[in-house]
Amino acid sequence: MVALVDCNNFYASCERVFNPSLNGRPVVVLSNNDGCVIARSNEAKAAGIDMGIPAFKAADLIKRHNIAVYSANFALYGDMSRRVMSILSNFTPHQEIYSIDECFLHLSGIQEDMREYGLKIKNSVFQWTSIPVGIGIAPTKALAKIANRIAKKYSVQTNGCHVMDTEEKRLKALAWLPIEDLWGVGRSGARKLHAEGAKKAIDFVQMPESWVRKHMTITGVNLQRELKGMPSIELIDDSEKSKSFSVTRTFEKEYDTFDELKERVITFASLAAIKLRGQESLCRRIQVFIQTNFFKDSVEPIARSVEIRLPYPTSSTLEIAKFVVAGLKQIHEPHRRYKRAGVTLYDFINTQNLQPSLFPEMNTNPRHIKLMEAMDYINRRTKSGVRIASRDAQTFKMHRNHLSKEYTTNINDILEVMCD
Repeated sequence: MVALVDCNNFYASCERVFNPSLNGRPVVVLSNNDGCVIARSNEAKAAGIDMGIPAFKAADLIKRHNIAVYSANFALYGDMSRRVMSILSNFTPHQEIYSIDECFLHLSGIQEDMREYGLKIKNSVFQWTSIPVGIGIAPTKALAKIANRIAKKYSVQTNGCHVMDTEEKRLKALAWLPIEDLWGVGRSGARKLHAEGAKKAIDFVQMPESWVRKHMTITGVNLQRELKGMPSIELIDDSEKSKSFSVTRTFEKEYDTFDELKERVITFASLAAIKLRGQESLCRRIQVFIQTNFFKDSVEPIARSVEIRLPYPTSSTLEIAKFVVAGLKQIHEPHRRYKRAGVTLYDFINTQNLQPSLFPEMNTNPRHIKLMEAMDYINRRTKSGVRIASRDAQTFKMHRNHLSKEYTTNINDILEVMCD
């Protein structure tokens, strides 16, 4: 059996952990620059706040329903996610972290009653973090996704945990789920299936596999088999390394000078390089992109990117920053105002798998290894840390006018308990 554990309204729940007065009150969390709604509590959903709606369009609803508004506090959410995933790892040796608030657990070998075990997981997470979760347990990952949806949709009846352990439950769930809500189908896939008369998940399961293979490739075939109860989507070992690291931002204002833009992309490159070293990889290719404001009608918008193939693999912030600046010079167009940029590192090799050059004078071996180790060591233990001079001291430059504190990652923001 496979369990999918999904945190309920995760960002909003994180804010409530450290501010109990928000319990029962509608809460929304905004995207970068306080632009759009990216998370809603159930109360905010009931008030009519749509996902993705621009904050200014929701202003009347927010005021009318006294909705608490927060800027995205990714430092807090990331740390709370790590705590939740760490707790979940105690319940099985096979764990796949699917997203910041979702995790698959392989429950093979568990001798306890599945529902009781699921409730134990749910209660442990809430007891130790105050984050509410929903749990779906089923024979496959795709069915566990549906079981999780049922657990959260009918939380009163299921107490937040639904086990799909019979054929009757499987067929009933497939007949209930709309095809557009099926995991991995997407809008285009749903349109194709609707055109063939498939309205519910069970209609998709009953379609000929040859049609599914032709129109939805092997991915669709695997999904169909999973819904039939045949495991076809493997649980990914969380120890597998990432294939790329991207850092992108929409700026708080438009940048019209090369130096301002350079400072930003070097900052992004530095953040990506830290992740790269964290998994002991070296990168061989970098992509840099810049973009003007696509929502201004006065000037035709542009989006430009460049790929840089490195002459040697590296994880050095100094080296990566140098190549990023060279790439930026190729795509930067003077007298334009840029609103967004990003850096992606990819084409990785393991540090241990690198074949050093027999001729050190060719200057192709990784450099600054000890320096980077020292930088990372210091930065893990101090908030201000050290950085290269060309990097901006401020990682996030954006409007975050409703930002909560970093309760779990900043010693100055730890909650104080007053005792008489």
